[in-house]
Amino acid sequence: MGGVSLSELLVVIAVSAILASIAVPSYRAYLLRSRRVEATAALLQLSAAQEQFYLQHNTYTDQLTPAPPDGLGLQAVTENGFYDVAIDSADTAGFHATARARGDQADDSHCAAFTLDETGARTARDGGDAVVTDCWSR
Repeated sequence: MGGVSLSELLVVIAVSAILASIAVPSYRAYLLRSRRVEATAALLQLSAAQEQFYLQHNTYTDQLTPAPPDGLGLQAVTENGFYDVAIDSADTAGFHATARARGDQADDSHCAAFTLDETGARTARDGGDAVVTDCWSR
């Protein structure tokens, strides 16, 4: 009759623990990267709404949440709640909007804030406010 010895069981548990210690942080990093799409999509939607507002009023608006014709009628928090969206400035010459990570997504220190303006210039900043070049493309 064969069975599993205590030492064999301990080896299996040790190997499982090592694999888990590698897999969990990698999966967490993957989740943070995949959620960045929510920020970029929200800012692109805001940009399209700003252009429509500009065509009707000959100016951009800083009113994100009020329904048209007073504002854009968009949410200040993205669909799944990972980013706060705000219009930092707006006038007849242009606008500047930001999506900042919040909640669990705030752990994404590499791409903490995304910005977009009327020219389509896309930038991102890390947790220390340094410009990061790869956030919009990943």
